[in-house]
Amino acid sequence: MGSLNTPIDYLPIVLMFIVALGFVVTTMVASHLLGPKRKTKVKLEAFECGVEGQGNARMPFSIKYFLVAILFVLFDVEVIFMYPWAVNFKQLGMVGVIEVFTFVSLLLVGFYYMLSKRALKWEE
Repeated sequence: MGSLNTPIDYLPIVLMFIVALGFVVTTMVASHLLGPKRKTKVKLEAFECGVEGQGNARMPFSIKYFLVAILFVLFDVEVIFMYPWAVNFKQLGMVGVIEVFTFVSLLLVGFYYMLSKRALKWEE
């Protein structure tokens, strides 16, 4: 038995994907067709945590929310890139250590740049 994968080896994965997709589509269509359709004025109103809505929902808000979210995703994803390095630490040797220190130093440069631009300061 060789170590090469053939397309038939992926058949169970493809079948599982088709079954999962079929289940999702079937349940969504069935719930739409079989579910109750009682539209009242109260049901069609905007509802958020039991608090009455006030003001315009389309008012712009500070870009700081988006900036913090993007920075969180950025640093979170970069931590994920460290996982394979930690798993293969012994096999990578000194070259792997140098590469990770380079990676972490680039992260720190970005982090200090973000701090110097006061990206996380909310008061202004």
